[in-house]
Amino acid sequence: MASSPCANSNFDSGLEIKTRSVEQTLIPLVSQITTLINHKDKPKKSERTLTAIHRVGQAVSVAVGRFVAVGEAIATENQELKDEMGQACFEARRAGDAIAQLTDVGSPLSCQSDGRVTVFSDRTGMVKAARLLLSSVTKVLVLADRIVIKQIITSRNKVLVTLDHLERVSTFQEFVQIFSQFGNEMVEFAHLTGDRQNDLKDEKKKARMAAARAVLEKCTMMLLTASKTCLRHPDCESARINKDAVFHRMRCALEQVIEIVTEARSCGENRVLPASIYNGIKDFKSSVECLRESLYSLSPQSVGSQLEALVERTEDFTDSAYTSHEQRQAILGLCQLARQDTQQLVHAWVEAQSAHAKEATEDMEVAILKTCQSVSDLRRELHKVAVGRASELLKVHGEQLPLRALKAAGAEGNLEAVAEYSRKLTEQKEQLVETCRLLCHVSGTEPLEITCIHAEETFHVIGPQIISAAQTLALHPSSKIAKENLEVFCEAWESQLCDMALLLREINDVFEGKRGDKRPYLSLPRPGKHSANLKTAKAVKLDAEVVYTINSAQYITSHLEPCSDSSILISRKLCGLLKTTLDLFHQAEVLSEEGLQLCSSLRTFSAQLVDEERSEVMTEMEKLLALCQQLQMGAKTPVQGKTATFQKVDSSIQTTRSILTVVLSLLPFCNKLNRKYKSERNSLVSPQDWRERRDAATPVKEEGALKNTNGFGVKSLEQHMAGLNLLESK
Repeated sequence: MASSPCANSNFDSGLEIKTRSVEQTLIPLVSQITTLINHKDKPKKSERTLTAIHRVGQAVSVAVGRFVAVGEAIATENQELKDEMGQACFEARRAGDAIAQLTDVGSPLSCQSDGRVTVFSDRTGMVKAARLLLSSVTKVLVLADRIVIKQIITSRNKVLVTLDHLERVSTFQEFVQIFSQFGNEMVEFAHLTGDRQNDLKDEKKKARMAAARAVLEKCTMMLLTASKTCLRHPDCESARINKDAVFHRMRCALEQVIEIVTEARSCGENRVLPASIYNGIKDFKSSVECLRESLYSLSPQSVGSQLEALVERTEDFTDSAYTSHEQRQAILGLCQLARQDTQQLVHAWVEAQSAHAKEATEDMEVAILKTCQSVSDLRRELHKVAVGRASELLKVHGEQLPLRALKAAGAEGNLEAVAEYSRKLTEQKEQLVETCRLLCHVSGTEPLEITCIHAEETFHVIGPQIISAAQTLALHPSSKIAKENLEVFCEAWESQLCDMALLLREINDVFEGKRGDKRPYLSLPRPGKHSANLKTAKAVKLDAEVVYTINSAQYITSHLEPCSDSSILISRKLCGLLKTTLDLFHQAEVLSEEGLQLCSSLRTFSAQLVDEERSEVMTEMEKLLALCQQLQMGAKTPVQGKTATFQKVDSSIQTTRSILTVVLSLLPFCNKLNRKYKSERNSLVSPQDWRERRDAATPVKEEGALKNTNGFGVKSLEQHMAGLNLLESK
């Protein structure tokens, strides 16, 4: 038998596929090769069979040729992978050519007469060629995936460098410039990591990535206000503590993302997830039910020890000061019942072993059913306690009484009241932290356990940050920046409460068996610039409440003093076009771009104002800049699943509302300046004289920035305000 062109190849990548994009790319190839290898080896091959085999073989060869061309293009753009990628592409092309040769069967007569090596005469050669092709193609895909990891690491490094610069700035002007760069870099990082998160096959890694990215998203606004407060009050110790905590948390989150994508293990990563009661019950029931198959695979002592370890974990519930007496007694009673049923099982089990039974006896079967039922009842009771307490806390803490009191006390400069309400907030924080720990016990899946741990850590960190922000405000009660900073941390607390409500809903869904399927998301790179969304997200119809909430922004817009009447008319017309989540996210991106352009014009315009006016414009511009970057980052982050989509919609709406609030304060002031400019122009004093006086008070360094304006920057400002006005209703 003649040998195939791939007969001597021993190429084997030995690679583990860790992303859905690589897996999904390989599926069609595996299907085609399986068709070739598994054809029925009949003595007589019809013309139709030969044609089909030839067609499939040629299709594989052509597809491999195109695939290799893409791989070679990627290798050209990434020199560090050139050799490995080149070798893998060479092997893939060789295997594709071999398959094309083996499937070039022609007609039944020619196959038998000309002595060519084909799939019929060399099935072993076909199998070897198929293995070579799959391993080499997998190697190309995994190498391409390393480029995605490299992009994430490079993006993280840029963010870290800018973060260091932000931490060391000493002036507002320098901070604004660097923060603008930081925002753009964070948008890119969020985009890359969002793709990666949805592409991961490991649900635990996906959950950890989501937690780290949530920290980065929420900390961006905290970083802005905490840094501004520290710059305004450089000698305030509580302001410095507040700022340092934000920077530390962001660095930890950035590091966690890199640990996930590179699979590195830090000291913290060696810590395993805490043992949950749900997993303990699942493992215990599995051990008990295995006794039906084999009476001798486990010892009675091991099953008893397993139950005692499980009962010990319930102490998190029974030892809690917030567990009612009735709930504690119910849990203890169910634990005792589980012990009794397990003892009966062990007794029947020992008797069966003494009788040398080969399978579970009738007494054992009854004991197994009773034991499994008792631990299931225990799980149900623990779930009821944890979810009930969480629901009650969310209901009580939804009123935000300690936060309101802290804001009021800080604004009054009352340090004693701040200390008193700080103690109340600390108590509330401890209740929420403990409740998250209980929810972790009954969450039902490892990803939800990770989300519970993230919620616990978030409450644990944000609580002290709110207190330090309130202390700063109490020391400087007239400081607008300190007040704004406290407001931002309070909003982060409220946002985490909302996230906890969604987490509670997911835990209930798992308990009731309502988990839905998730759509895979692909993130492999293409030659040239990394492609963001390889698949278009499915549009989800917005419910009436969401549409009403978004369109209600039109009412606000209609009560502003417009820079352009036509922009209001257009915005009203556009309101009716917002029907799906895709519409919302697209308009969020558009709005963020318009807002960033407006910030650019405001920066140019503010350089032409006197100190007091410039300070007011720059303060509002900084808020708008951070909000627009946050909206852009959120809109470009891909999500999947109903809950994640709802969170993204809610975040987009809340950020848009905040943008509207800033614009509400900007528009009247800018219109005032506009009228002032027109009045000055029509007065006896010429614009040239006004400009000279202004330049004497505030020298402008960048003259080139003013060339595209009308001399005052007002016209450019009006254009951007009109554009933003047009989109506010979205």
